[in-house]
Amino acid sequence: MSFNNVTLLFKIYCLTVMTCVAATYTVLLRYTRTTLTEMYFATTAVCLTEVIKLILSLGIFAKETGDLGMTLQHLRDHILRSPKEMLKLSVPSVVYAIQNNMAFVALSNLDAAVYQVTYQLKIPCTALCTVWMLNRSLSKIQWLSVFVLCTGVTLVQWKPVETTKVQVEQNPVWGFTAIAIAVLCSGFAGVYFEKVLKSSDTSLWMRNIQMYISGIVITAAGILLNDGAGVMEKGFFFGYTHWVYLVIFLASVGGLYTSVVVKYTDNIMKGFSAAAAIVISTIASIFLFGLQITSTFIAGTILVIVSIYCYGLPKKNTTTLLPVEVEKSKETLNV
Repeated sequence: MSFNNVTLLFKIYCLTVMTCVAATYTVLLRYTRTTLTEMYFATTAVCLTEVIKLILSLGIFAKETGDLGMTLQHLRDHILRSPKEMLKLSVPSVVYAIQNNMAFVALSNLDAAVYQVTYQLKIPCTALCTVWMLNRSLSKIQWLSVFVLCTGVTLVQWKPVETTKVQVEQNPVWGFTAIAIAVLCSGFAGVYFEKVLKSSDTSLWMRNIQMYISGIVITAAGILLNDGAGVMEKGFFFGYTHWVYLVIFLASVGGLYTSVVVKYTDNIMKGFSAAAAIVISTIASIFLFGLQITSTFIAGTILVIVSIYCYGLPKKNTTTLLPVEVEKSKETLNV
């Protein structure tokens, strides 16, 4: 009884935090990219996010290990003495860096609600990567949900959604292009990272540490290549406000929570979280950005929410599974 209650409370907690972080991050990032008079460099924000995630992961790993000497030994073994592992984890680091930068581009040119709905195309992209890279199968209802999702996203974009209360020029074509790139990156990087995680017994937090170290190097290179002159002239923290720092913090927490949720909850929970985040983002956009709700937008949003829920439904299996097989089935649903 007690264990079940703790498990239920933990899942409710995960659902609540994921929903609040996703919705708040999307709305605030949109706000900072469209209303601030002095625009900060997106590349520095992405790099700083990686630094914070690394610090948090180091702290959690040290607590998990329980001994400073053992922690340092693990870091030497898995980082300094494992160049192949570091190289392996640099792949998702590059892809995630591109994805995070594309999020800034997309929310600079699209409303938060449109972004939140359209970004759910990561579900079919992840599904295809799962089938391709992990040799897993999807149920008929999951494939149907993928097509329903695409229909819903199409309806959301069927008519331009007018926005107000923004102080920068927007380019919807750039916005949707950025989302397309972010969706592809999300699907590939997520499945690749899961494959690396489940191919060895290395701690989740050690894998995160390896990935974030690579991420810092890669995003720092991105600053030099894209905004090097501007950062040298105006400074690394140019344009930063307390809202920008909050966006960076939410991005850091959200990145860590993604790992935890994939490990300890299921796809149904993630589906409910994504659906709730869409609703919250839409409501917030009405008041903050003057989002004009159309009938096609409402219909498309409903289809997206329904498809997310249906995609997360467990597969039907008429055979009797052994306990070990049941656990493997649960791991499959976590994707």
